[in-house]
Amino acid sequence: MNSSRPEAVIQRFSSLLAQGDLDAMMDLYEPEAAFAPQPGTAVAGHEQIRAALEGFLAVQPQMDCAIEKVLEARDTAPVANRWRLTGRAPDGSAVEMAGTSADVLRRRADGSWGILIDDPWGAAV
Repeated sequence: MNSSRPEAVIQRFSSLLAQGDLDAMMDLYEPEAAFAPQPGTAVAGHEQIRAALEGFLAVQPQMDCAIEKVLEARDTAPVANRWRLTGRAPDGSAVEMAGTSADVLRRRADGSWGILIDDPWGAAV
């Protein structure tokens, strides 16, 4: 994915999550990225992030997002994204989550943006 806008990366993530395309999702993350799969927890690096995202994919998620704020400063951009995720747990029960993320993206050498910090729970709602 070659996006020239940080918010497009977040929107692409949402689309890939619905498609269940874990490999393409991982391409959006920087190698040393950090991800908060639950409030108060964090994982780092592609291997741990991949394992955490597999849990999200297990609920066959659909995610709606609304970019609230983007602030670019040279090669870094914090992005606030209000999101809502729905899906089904393996036992068939409904899964619903929502929040406002506090993400940090970094411009790559090719001009695209990659996710450096992915904290879905990071911003006050």
